[in-house]
Amino acid sequence: MKNRIYVGIFAVLLTIPSSGVFAGPLDGQCIALVHGILGFDDTRGLAGGLVRYWGGLDGYLRSQGAKVTTPGSSATNSIPTRASQIQTAVNSWMTANGCSKVHLFGHSQGGLVARYMVSNLGFAGKTASVTTINSLHQGAPMADIVLSVIPGWLQPFANATLGLLARLVYRDGRPQDAIAMGRSLTVSYLRTFNPNSPNQSGVKYYSYGSQMAWADPIQHPIMALTYPITWAGGLFYGMGGANDGVVPTSSQRWGTWRGLAPSYWFATGIDHLQATNLAGSGQNFFDVTGWYLNIARNARALQ
Repeated sequence: MKNRIYVGIFAVLLTIPSSGVFAGPLDGQCIALVHGILGFDDTRGLAGGLVRYWGGLDGYLRSQGAKVTTPGSSATNSIPTRASQIQTAVNSWMTANGCSKVHLFGHSQGGLVARYMVSNLGFAGKTASVTTINSLHQGAPMADIVLSVIPGWLQPFANATLGLLARLVYRDGRPQDAIAMGRSLTVSYLRTFNPNSPNQSGVKYYSYGSQMAWADPIQHPIMALTYPITWAGGLFYGMGGANDGVVPTSSQRWGTWRGLAPSYWFATGIDHLQATNLAGSGQNFFDVTGWYLNIARNARALQ
């Protein structure tokens, strides 16, 4: 009996790398988590690090053996501008961490940023897969509605005010352009963006999403306000009413659709912000770490 125990212990020890640190199921996988609008690099976060866009998911994926970066870019700007900033940051990180290819996980506008990098900035050769999460591939009708009610003469003033606010909140000296950001989310913009940013050969594309069951102000205090607008806009543009508070569910699909985030039985769905566990907002309503672990595993297994 003792001999069997010793043999078992020895077999386990053989699975541990020579460094003595258990690698985990994502051993060596290189992942870049690309934030959406109003996002930021989680290495510093906001409010002294108390608020994190990815809600600790980068640390969790590292604990599972992955190499992870959360590159930051201008909080408010166009897709091309943000894509250039993200690509520069990811390139440097890949060199420093010995990554020949990276899996890009983009949330919201970040999914479009990742697609633009691969299609238009020559990043396909360094990309293993593009996974988009709650991204607006057919646009977010709410952006069309908001921009339509801001008169042209007021837009430069709104842009300057929002840009200054972004610089103060994020302490970021990079260029800000809130109007360009808003336009990049519209249905009309995506109708041009998609044919100009086609999928690239050799790169796998996957998409995931979430949706709210209804405008529940308890679980979704912010998204409950935007849900009805997105619902109405989705119906108007033929996308259907189901949405995550910002993006119609049908607009979240690109490449191979991998489905919606499964919420706990008592939850009223998962909204746009909870999908990244922003400031820990999602972890009480679904298995957010398990969901992202599966996303990472699928990206590698299916590439």
